[in-house]
Amino acid sequence: MIRTQRLAAGVCALLAALTAGLAFPAGAVADETTALAPKVDLVLDVSGSMRTKDIDGGTRMAAAKQAFNEVLDATPETVLLGIRTLGANYPGDDQKTGCKDTAQLYPVGQVDRTEAKAAVATLSPTGWTPIGPALLKAADDLDGGTGSKRIVLISDGEDTCAPLDPCEVAREIAAKGIGLTIDTLGLVPNTKMRQQLSCIAEATGGTYTSVEHTEELTDKVNQLVDRAADPVVTPVATEGTDSCSAAPALKSGLYTDREEFGQERWYKVDVEPGQELRASVSVASDRAMNPDYGVLLRAVTVHGREIVRGESAGNGRTDVVSTGLRYPKAESDDEDAPAETVCLQVTNSFSAGAGVKTTPGMPVELTVDVVDAPSQASDVASFGLGRGWWLLGLLVLTGFLAGLIWGWLSRWRVAVWRTN
Repeated sequence: MIRTQRLAAGVCALLAALTAGLAFPAGAVADETTALAPKVDLVLDVSGSMRTKDIDGGTRMAAAKQAFNEVLDATPETVLLGIRTLGANYPGDDQKTGCKDTAQLYPVGQVDRTEAKAAVATLSPTGWTPIGPALLKAADDLDGGTGSKRIVLISDGEDTCAPLDPCEVAREIAAKGIGLTIDTLGLVPNTKMRQQLSCIAEATGGTYTSVEHTEELTDKVNQLVDRAADPVVTPVATEGTDSCSAAPALKSGLYTDREEFGQERWYKVDVEPGQELRASVSVASDRAMNPDYGVLLRAVTVHGREIVRGESAGNGRTDVVSTGLRYPKAESDDEDAPAETVCLQVTNSFSAGAGVKTTPGMPVELTVDVVDAPSQASDVASFGLGRGWWLLGLLVLTGFLAGLIWGWLSRWRVAVWRTN
C-alpha cells in the first residue's frame, strides 16, 4: 500500500514538473511577443476650442469621439494601443497649472474596446493646449519593447505652453534614437498651427495631415495605426565620432544619428576581399535652413586616402538630401588575407536661418550593406567600358581591313590608268 502511494505521488510530481516546464516557455514566448509588438499612443487635444461646431455640422470633439470609436473597432490585435489627453481636466486660467494638464486616458496595451470607448465617451472640451508636455509623457507611455513606436497627435490649435516649444520637444525625442515616429493631424487648421504640427512631424520622420471632415479623420487615424502594425526596419542608434580611429564599427544594417551644422561624422566598416561595400546617407532638414546646401559621403582608407565619394546638393526646397557610394574589394589569392577597414565620412554644408536652434543636430540615416562582390565578367566594367571592349576591337579590326582593301584597289586603279 505504501509503495502504491509513493508511486502515485511520484507520478503526480513528475506530471507537475512537466506541466511547469511546458508553462514557462509559453510565458517566455508571450513576453517576447509583447516586447516585439508595435505600440501606438493616440494623443487627443481636449482643449476648450474643441467645442467649435465646424466639422460636418457638429463639434470637433464629437468628430474626434466618432473617429476614435471606429478606430478602436478596427485596431489590429497585434497592436498595443493607448490614449492620452491634453487639456481635458483643468478649466482654470492659471497657465502653470494648465500646462500640466495631460493624462493617460487608456494605458498602452491590448485594447478592451468596451472599456476604451467608455473612457472616450467621458471626454468634454475643457482647458489649455499643452502639446509639448503631452508629447513628453506620450514618449514615456511607449517606453520599453523593441517594436515600432508611433504617436498620433490630433489637435485643433497651436501649443499654449510657451516657452516649451513642441517642435523642440519632438527633436529631443528623435535625438534619443528610440525609433519613435510622431504623426500629426490638424482639425480645421490655420497657418500657424499647420506650421507647428508640420514641424513636429518632420522632426521624427512622421506625416502631417489637415482634416476637415469626420470621415477623413477616421480614415487617416486607421491608416496610421495599420502602418504601425506593418513590419518595419527600426534604425539602430549610433554615434559617429570626429575621427576614423575612434569611430563605431558598423555591420550591414540601418543606422540613425544626429549631425550638427557643418559637422563631420566618422564611421567604419570592415570589407573582406571579394566583398562590396554599398553605403548611402540621408540628412533631413528638419528646421529652417539657408538655401544652397549639400551632403558629402566619402569612403577613405585608414590612412586618409580617398577611395570613392558621393555628393548631393539642395536649394532650400528639398526636405531630405541623400547620396551614396559603392566600393568593391578585389579578391585575394591569399585565403588568410585580412579585411580592409573602410572609413565613412559624412559631412554637411547646412547653415541655420536666423534665430534657429542648432541643437540637437539634424537627423542622419545611414544604410550600410556589405555583400558579395559582382563577378568581373558580368558586372564590373573594365576601364569604364565593360563588354564594350569587344565592340571596340571589332571596329578597329574592321577599319584596318577596310583600309587595306581600299589601298589595294587604289593602287590597282592607278596602275591601270598608267598602262592605258
